[in-house]
Amino acid sequence: PNALVILADDLGYGDLGITGCKDIRTPNIDRLAAGGVFCTDGHVAASVCAPSRCGLLTGLAPARQGFEANQDMLLPGSRTIARTLRDHGYTTLGVGKWHMGPDPLAMGFDHFTGLAGGGRSYFPSAKTDKDGRITRDGKDAESDGWTYLTDFLTDEGMRLVKQRDLAKPFFLYMSYTTPHTPLEPRADHLAAYAGITNKGRRNYAAMVASLDEEVGQWLDFLEKENLARRTIIVFLSDNGGATINHSDNGPWRGMKGSYWEGGQRVPFIVSWPGTLKPGSYEKAVTILDLLPTALGASGRSCPQATDGVNLLPFLSGRDPGTPHERLYWRFGVCSAARDNTLMLIRTREEDGRVHAVTLFDLATDPGQTK
Repeated sequence: PNALVILADDLGYGDLGITGCKDIRTPNIDRLAAGGVFCTDGHVAASVCAPSRCGLLTGLAPARQGFEANQDMLLPGSRTIARTLRDHGYTTLGVGKWHMGPDPLAMGFDHFTGLAGGGRSYFPSAKTDKDGRITRDGKDAESDGWTYLTDFLTDEGMRLVKQRDLAKPFFLYMSYTTPHTPLEPRADHLAAYAGITNKGRRNYAAMVASLDEEVGQWLDFLEKENLARRTIIVFLSDNGGATINHSDNGPWRGMKGSYWEGGQRVPFIVSWPGTLKPGSYEKAVTILDLLPTALGASGRSCPQATDGVNLLPFLSGRDPGTPHERLYWRFGVCSAARDNTLMLIRTREEDGRVHAVTLFDLATDPGQTK
């Protein structure tokens, strides 16, 4: 099957209809969840952008690779999901935010359109620095007639899928910047949320509406191209909502940058129409699972060491066991370890002091209050 990863940026766990949001409408993400498996205990590999993406792309915990902070980068020659899938006959496509260091074309992607850095304006700009400029296969595309970044990235992704080698399955990494700051929504989306009195929350809601619109376009596109039943879609955020973008992480304590649940527990949807029965899955899964799952979908085992597992036997119900007994995170002095429902955490307080190592039982205290 084809594989499409739709990655949001700094999306709050509680900002979707499926997670109980009341002031933002997400009918398309909810539609994707209704037709797929919503993993209620889904996690990323890090609570900030770049190392989280490193985990997705390599299937390895970022700390194993010396990649714990946004200023770190992938080691040249790293076995990325793109490189591994290309070795197994896939066309590998990437669109959007990179933030990984080395050129994506040197890391296994046949084609890549996007920005090298971690964020930029959502509108074209002659003043955008090198890391923020849009390139297409290494050539500048900042002034190629696009008007709004999120829309442009979707158009590029669909163009690449249409122009692919039809003899091969495709892997597409759709790495949106939305709803990462700056909060620069389209005027029509902003107008739809005029009733939200807080300006920051209003702008954020309009950004989430843009992301939801793109998800709807992808679902419609795959149906139109007769690809829906031959494509696994994984939707998730790169980390929890940030303190500066007016997001809401729902019941989870903490935000982006912390290892409280709110920093690394994210909306996590896996959809494969006709193969995976829709529903919810309550055991812990992680972004590190995407590489072995993509290979497992075509009956292949992963040729390299990973910290992930093929989720398909678990999500389908064929394997009643637990994908991960333990999970680990580290970000400088902050670290966390999870053993089933027990979570041990050491983090930094707002005043800079290091918090005492503390144990929580998520089964009885999901908000980590006791």
